Amino acid sequence: MVLSSSIIRTRIKNGTLGIDPFAEESLQPSSYDLRSAEDITIKKGELTLVPTMEFVSLPEDLCATLWGRSSFGRKGVVLGAGYIDPGFRGNLTLCMVNYGPEDISVTKGMRVVQMLIHTVEGKVENVYDGNYQDSYGVVKSKI
Repeated sequence: MVLSSSIIRTRIKNGTLGIDPFAEESLQPSSYDLRSAEDITIKKGELTLVPTMEFVSLPEDLCATLWGRSSFGRKGVVLGAGYIDPGFRGNLTLCMVNYGPEDISVTKGMRVVQMLIHTVEGKVENVYDGNYQDSYGVVKSKI
């Protein structure tokens, strides 16, 4: 099940979901738009790592998927990865590839991807505690 805007807002307020800083204008009917933490150019034909402004904290009963926003997709930008495990905490590093004909400018605070938040059925045996836990800013691959 995907969380609705009212459930996302309630869980932010009661502390059972962390999105900091939270922006009401980023809250969509059943998703939250994550914003770029800095000014970046996504160059045509290249992969660009884009840090999110938001520090996301997922409890063990939630996971999330990331989807590229259609406004970027229409320019040829696609998202290269997009799953967040229960227990993850940190800024997200977005892997964005520009297949379009021109460079794309991203400004700090621009909404760049949609985060759909899902409930996890059953008990999670081990929450995320991997290489990217408590990340800040862009984090390059650790493999």
